[in-house]
Amino acid sequence: MSSAARPLVIATAFAASLVAGLLIMFWAMGGVSKVAQPAAIGGPFQLTDQNGKAVTDKSLKGKPTLIFFGYTHCPDVCPTSLFEISEVLRALGRDADKVNAVFISVDPERDTPAIMKDYLSSFDPHLEGLSGDPAETAKVITSYRVYAKKVPTKDGDYTMDHTALIYLMDRDGRFVSPFNLKRTPDEAAADLKKYL
Repeated sequence: MSSAARPLVIATAFAASLVAGLLIMFWAMGGVSKVAQPAAIGGPFQLTDQNGKAVTDKSLKGKPTLIFFGYTHCPDVCPTSLFEISEVLRALGRDADKVNAVFISVDPERDTPAIMKDYLSSFDPHLEGLSGDPAETAKVITSYRVYAKKVPTKDGDYTMDHTALIYLMDRDGRFVSPFNLKRTPDEAAADLKKYL
């Protein structure tokens, strides 16, 4: 073997052993099924809507769903997000009937169905407010990977820190992506129509 060919043979042998090693490691980890799976978001729940009716994850299937987690005593983020969702629903026109828009409370101590009903009267009537007992609320918060924490205030009351994300779920209840409201209502409505 010539001295000029020797480095090429060594480099080729090294590359082949590297590829073989990576393939063995990939196989040992379970292949594509374990490496490429997205995080599971969502899952079974049973909560109560603002009219006292039981609502489950199965109740929402068949339509794309926008889900926002918040609470009625929220000073700014929640009312702003619910207003923006209302504007998207308005921009959808008749197609708004083909979409679920859900506001899930992270504050089970204060957000009863009656409180939710009064609060949501300021927004689009398609918005459904869901609340539950502390155990069921904790379950849905965990399954949607929502951050929610009670923060005491100086006056003895409390506020809630929480994830301010709008979840877009498809008609089968699977997480699609966060839904962007930082655009015109017509643009957001056009995007949402893709999932009808």
